[in-house]
Formats: sequence, structure tokens, C-alpha cells
Amino acid sequence: MRELEYDGIIIGGGPNGLTTAGYLSKAGLKVAVLERRYEIGGGLATENLTLPGLLIDSHAIYHMMVEYAPPLKDFELDKKYDLEWIYPDPQIVMPFQDGSHLALYQDINRSYESIKVFSKKDADAFLDFAKWSQECMDLFLAPASYANPMPSLEQAAKLYAHPVTRRDDELTGYTPKQIVDQMFENDRVRALFLYLATMWGLDYDLEGLGYLVPLMINRAWHFRLCKGGSHHIAHLLAKYISSNGSRVITGCMIDRILVENGEAKGVVLEDGTVIKARQFVCSAINPHQTFFDLVGEKHIDPDLAGRLRQWQYSDTSFFNVHTALYDAPRFTVAEKNPELANSLMFVVGYESEDDLVKHFKASKKGLLYDGGFNCCFPSLHDPIRVHRHASSEVKHIGLMSMECAPYHLKDGGPLAWNRVRRDYAERMKATLAKYAPNMTADNVAWDYIGTPLDTENKFPDMKNGCFKQGAYLPLQMGYFRPNEYCSQHDTPIKKLYLGGACTHSGGMVTYGPGYNAANKIAEDLGIAKWWPEPDCVTVAKKANLL
Repeated sequence: MRELEYDGIIIGGGPNGLTTAGYLSKAGLKVAVLERRYEIGGGLATENLTLPGLLIDSHAIYHMMVEYAPPLKDFELDKKYDLEWIYPDPQIVMPFQDGSHLALYQDINRSYESIKVFSKKDADAFLDFAKWSQECMDLFLAPASYANPMPSLEQAAKLYAHPVTRRDDELTGYTPKQIVDQMFENDRVRALFLYLATMWGLDYDLEGLGYLVPLMINRAWHFRLCKGGSHHIAHLLAKYISSNGSRVITGCMIDRILVENGEAKGVVLEDGTVIKARQFVCSAINPHQTFFDLVGEKHIDPDLAGRLRQWQYSDTSFFNVHTALYDAPRFTVAEKNPELANSLMFVVGYESEDDLVKHFKASKKGLLYDGGFNCCFPSLHDPIRVHRHASSEVKHIGLMSMECAPYHLKDGGPLAWNRVRRDYAERMKATLAKYAPNMTADNVAWDYIGTPLDTENKFPDMKNGCFKQGAYLPLQMGYFRPNEYCSQHDTPIKKLYLGGACTHSGGMVTYGPGYNAANKIAEDLGIAKWWPEPDCVTVAKKANLL
């Protein structure tokens, strides 16, 4: 039986696991990142899914916290290597079948003018919201992502005491739909902003997480693409880890975490290989995998086991159709305003807020509804995504992404996706063609369909296809993510830590969970932090918000 030994082991080579490893490696620890797949990065996946030479972001594509995420600055991936971000403008266009549209730009004043066409009152409300939400992002919402959470009542008191964040705190008890409906009067404006508030997994009718709505909406004019594909970030993180003396090892099928006398000592692989950890083990996979599958219930306190059984995953996930295209889409709304064709994201299929709500309701029942979705054509902004011979007729790639597809189908459960996937993809294409008439079968050279079941099969930590390793629910956020026993990224098992999206600050590739885990491990081990506290966190602490 082979034995290896490192200062620390990180289970899972997704964005958070790689982030934790990057910080601790440069701090002088010899770390091994163990990834079950033969490709690192988790949701930072860029693959040849359609035709050779086409770089398809199969999971994460819209990067929402680029200007805040500490590792992107601390690791200097843009200076040491070649990390580049693309920031298209306009950011979002929502076309309607009557030829009108809503558009969100980097410049909120341009967005104001677009909304004003439908309602001056709504345009004024947007401008007020945009300015306040940015202030709230800088003061609390962003810095809170990169600091371990405090108990909920204590945090609420701090928010209420500050004039800027009090408004955010007062939204907590409202649903996303209530917040949007109170802010806007025009039906189509409501449709756009309710979509933006919910596209990352907030249920439209869920009370208790209204404080997240400003974050979700605010990010809608801050999305970036990674030049060369999202996996390039993972590639550079791995290079950074290796340059600091640590390792990323793929193809590692872990049988169990070694626990002796209540302390994590390492892992045993399925082939019998023992990898010992002198100082820590950090798991970046979901809590059920970590504790029930790898630790074993005999090592878990009954109270913790009970809380783990209460952990829930989302009932909806991505249904994606990736396409290889002969020509770029020609949206009807861009005929009179050509700059709209360069939008990063198009939201199609919703002519009213009620259309969106009907879609949500159908998905909750496990029904496949002919609703809307967002689409993106990355090759318009990043030509390297189509790396083919000059004579190739295929010039572009496209993505149609529906985030509220049901995992459990009413007729047949998850496995029924294998039967209905093609038909549903064709229905989505037909919807897109209503807004971009050239997007017919003749313009599609090839496609690749991804269902919620496919997401779970590719990434087992994303149970039910849940890309956040756990649903966003009031008792699964902040101090309760994943539970009060593990909220600071340590666990009741000595030297065992958590650092995945199931911990604070959640999913969506913010790098927050991995960053917070690195901070906690360094503090517990008494390691001097070479990295500075993020400026936004310092500001939030001075304002007594963290």
C-alpha cells in the first residue's frame, strides 16, 4: 500500500478548492488538491462539446464578482500569467416580439434611458436602486462574501444600525417578486428585473432572503467573460499552486477520510493509497459527501448528523443547449439599433412578468414549460472561442441557458431527461427564432444538450444539478451555511475544514468559500498571512458592519 504525506489535503479541485490551496501554498504549506475528475476546475469548465476547435463554457460563463474577488488580485494572475476579462456593452438585452426592447448597460444612465421608454417612474426607481445597490455592494454585500459570517440576529442589528444597509435589511422578509413589484410598475420592466433577481437560484416566492435581491440585480451590469474560456482561470490557479510547491492531482477516487481520535489525519483512496495530512484536511464538496460518505456517521455527533439530514438541494437547475453556428444571430431588435447585437446576454421568451411566473410554477410541478431563457454568443466578444481553419463554415458558438429546469420531471423523474431532452431543446430553438429569425436549423451545424441530470452526473457534488451544493434557503445561508456547527469553515472534527459552495458565501464562482476557508485554516494553524485584508472588508469593518 502506497503512502504519501502533505501538510494539508484539499478534496475537490473546483474554484474554491483551488483558491484555498493557492493561499496556503504561498504561505509555505505543502498542499495536495485531490480531484476525482481528470480535469480540474469544477464549474470552471471549458470543453469541446460540439465540434473540434470550439471552446464551450459548459457550466460557469458569466463571472459576477471579478472586481471584488480577492484571489484574482492577490494571485496576480493577470500579471504573472495571461488572465484577461472581457466586459461587453450592452450587458443584457430583453427583446420583445413587437420590436421593442429593454437594455442594461455598464453606464446606468444609458439603462435609465432604455427603461424610460416603458415608464419614467420605473426609470427613476431604477436609477435610485442602481446607485443605492452599488453603495450597498461596496459597503456590505461584497465584503460580507469574503468574511466569515456572524450569528444572524447580530448581523441584522448591524445592518439596521447603518443608514445604507438598513434598506437592505428591511427587504429580508419580502419575496423577490414582492420587491420587484413594489419597485416597478411596468409589466415588462418587472419581467426583466424579476428574472435577474432569480436567475441564480432565488425562488421568486421565497420569503427570508430578500436582502440578496440587490446583489443579484446589481450584478446584472457587471458580468465578465474570461478570455479563452472559464477553464482558463482554473488552469492558471493550478499553475499558481504548482509554482508555490504544491500539487493538483486528478483521477483521485477517495474511499474515506481518515479520522483517528476525533481528528482528521488524511484520506484513503479506493486503490488503497493513503495520503496523510500533517495539519489539515479541507473538503470542498457537499456536506453529505463529506460527512456521510467520507467521514462516516460513527465519527459524527448525532446533533450534527441531524442537521446534515435537513440540508436541501435545489429542485431546479440548468438546461443548456450549446450550438455551433454558421452565422451570428440576427436579432430583429438590432436592425434599427446595431449595437444591441453585441450584448453579452439576451433574455428571450418572456413577454410579461406573468410569463415568467407561469414558468416558475410549471417547473416546481416538474413540467417542461415553453418559457424563456438567456442566451449568449461568446465568439462575438472572444473570437478565440472558434479556433478552426479559416475555410471552416462554422464561425460562432451559442448558448441557450434555462436555470429553472426541474430536476425531477413529473413524468418519469430525473431519468426521463434522457427521453425528452431533444424535443425540449428544439422547442427552445423555436423560441429563440421568434426573436432572431436566422436561428433556424439551417444555421446550426451541431449542438450539445446538457440537462440537470447531466450536471449531477458530471459533478456529483452538485446533487440534483444544484450548482450551489445546496439550495438558497433562509436556514441555509450565512451563519447556517451549511449549519451552525460548521459556519466558520471548521468542523467538530479536529483538523477537518469545509470550503465548498455549501459554506458561506455560497455558489456562483465568487471564490468566497475558498477564501474564507483559507483564512480560517491559517488562523488556526498560526500561519502568518501573506495576503492583505480586502479593502472592501476593511471599509465594512470600520462601518461596524462586519
